[in-house]
Amino acid sequence: MTDAPAPFGPHFGFGLYVHWPYCARICPYCDFNVYAAKDRDSGPLVEAIAADIHAHRPRMPQHGGLDSVYFGGGTPALLRPDELGTILLAASETFGIKRGAEITLEANPNDVLRADLLGLQKAGVTRLSIGVQSLRDSSLAFLGRDHDAVSAAEAVKRALQVFPSVSIDLIYARPGQSPASWEAELVDALALSAPHLSLYELTFEAKTPFGLAAARGDISPMGDDAQADLYELTQSVTAAAGLPAYEVSNHAASPAHQSRHNLTYWRGGDWIGVGPGAHGRISVGGGRYASEAERRPEAYIANVQALQNGWGDAGRLEPLEVARELLAMGLRAGEGVDLRRIEVVSGAPVPRDKIAVFADKGWAVLEGAELRLTPSGRLLADAITAALSP
Repeated sequence: MTDAPAPFGPHFGFGLYVHWPYCARICPYCDFNVYAAKDRDSGPLVEAIAADIHAHRPRMPQHGGLDSVYFGGGTPALLRPDELGTILLAASETFGIKRGAEITLEANPNDVLRADLLGLQKAGVTRLSIGVQSLRDSSLAFLGRDHDAVSAAEAVKRALQVFPSVSIDLIYARPGQSPASWEAELVDALALSAPHLSLYELTFEAKTPFGLAAARGDISPMGDDAQADLYELTQSVTAAAGLPAYEVSNHAASPAHQSRHNLTYWRGGDWIGVGPGAHGRISVGGGRYASEAERRPEAYIANVQALQNGWGDAGRLEPLEVARELLAMGLRAGEGVDLRRIEVVSGAPVPRDKIAVFADKGWAVLEGAELRLTPSGRLLADAITAALSP
């Protein structure tokens, strides 16, 4: 008789997240750990990231090859193919990268138009995630983007000539946006034939320029009911076009085009986070650890040089923290979550009577121990998670 697999860990996916913090222009809605690129020498940070990857191995002796690598930011497309290759070589030498692994690079449309795409592919990139954000010039100006709708469409077309898997990001629920205008824009986006869409509602984080403008009353965020209407419209239009949601904000033409790296997050897998401010989740010796690297690039580089890793001591998560995270992340995905995993970690049953209420309302489906939210339920994912959390 074999032991049951652990309810979290690399058997649910093992990825590497690389945070490149520099941007040519910082958008007014962005709440990520980003800095102006200016004329910085990228070499020291590339070297530090590579060294950080190597330094993870002693702490993770049982982890096998990587299923995915994700270059996020910031604007990691500012890296040259040889610099990406240096980081990927460190990953390959340290853990191995599985044959057929998904290696994603985030890029802006103008990056795609001027990039050596074949060089990126040769360096190991298999998938591009393009920050289109809008296909309307007036909205792109409002969002502080440095491209227009024509260049965005051309960038997607160019990317698809090299990479079979391309994702495009769009931001909706912008102030004053009508259902008809969003539907028309979404139809235009679907016509670009990218097999993956990430569709995010505009948020106003407190310390961003947009957040400060909203606090002053200069911008009026869209109300919750109007946002919910646009969300439901989004689900209907994308499903009819053959790109149904497989997660709250993510849509794919087929399972082959779903983001394997993000599925690792939602399934409770492991990922290493390297680069300034990067977060990670690592399972070792039956425990689950949360890591966060130094946020400022200079501090991150110094920390790698002094400690041989960018985050020092990772904190061990308490069982309740792990259980709540598994539930919250699992319910975001269309495939749902096995409640037995939550109960093993927390030591307490998930209340079936509450689930029954959600099922009666058409928000959830429970089959055996597998709980998943319906499209209308995913609109309420946070509230349902809070009601069911141990």
